[in-house]
Amino acid sequence: MKTGINGVRKQQKIGLILIGDELLNALRQDEHMVTVIGMLQARGMKLNWMHLVGDDEDELVALFRSTLATNDVVFSCGGIGATPDDLTRQCIAKAANQSLIRHPDAKAIIENEFGKLAYPDRILMSDFPEKSVIIPNPINQFPGFSLEHHHFVPGFPNMAAPMIKWVLDTRYQHLFSNHPDIEVRWDLHEVGESALMSTMQTLLDNFPGVALSSLPRSSNKQGWLIDFGLKGQRIKVEEASKWFEKQLQSLHVNFDYRGES
Repeated sequence: MKTGINGVRKQQKIGLILIGDELLNALRQDEHMVTVIGMLQARGMKLNWMHLVGDDEDELVALFRSTLATNDVVFSCGGIGATPDDLTRQCIAKAANQSLIRHPDAKAIIENEFGKLAYPDRILMSDFPEKSVIIPNPINQFPGFSLEHHHFVPGFPNMAAPMIKWVLDTRYQHLFSNHPDIEVRWDLHEVGESALMSTMQTLLDNFPGVALSSLPRSSNKQGWLIDFGLKGQRIKVEEASKWFEKQLQSLHVNFDYRGES
């Protein structure tokens, strides 16, 4: 972890990068985000941000430079194959100011798996930035790689999922929590967000560490309502929830508590 103002250690955030024109033009639907969120939640962790980017060298290099400048744990899915549109390996090497080399461990794995058929194309998937560490691939043996806290896996969900799980369980157990965040939600009936703005701001001011979400929607059965939620550590959310319900009652807002997740 990096040290922030006054020597306070900053918690590492978790980021996800999804790469591929096929996602941007809807030839494929993303399956990574839900899977990664589930794996993180099972370990008491959460996804803090996500980027979706196409097969564009300038965009990828700029994105990797910005994320390398942080202490975030970043999982990147896609673009590590051998075809000309696969640019991830080259772009992260450029962003990190490292040479792209034939990684000896990755080379040995691919040669052992495919023999003479590793050449001339399959072996290209062992070309990684020089300071990389490989990530084993239990599906077809083509490894991914880690560079600092950035971890690069294939775009195929059946391969990416076990590889990301392996990284989490071998490198980041110190980030696991036995006290994961909880989320509680209400349906607030026939009230506009404008009537609750000051209440929401006061809640955030009085209960640091608690996040809120406010999602207006209409229902044929229930009419206009706000799907409202609070998220954070249990004790803080429970305190904020009691306070929030008292405010709703004083404002004469009808609400239904939907429970926690």
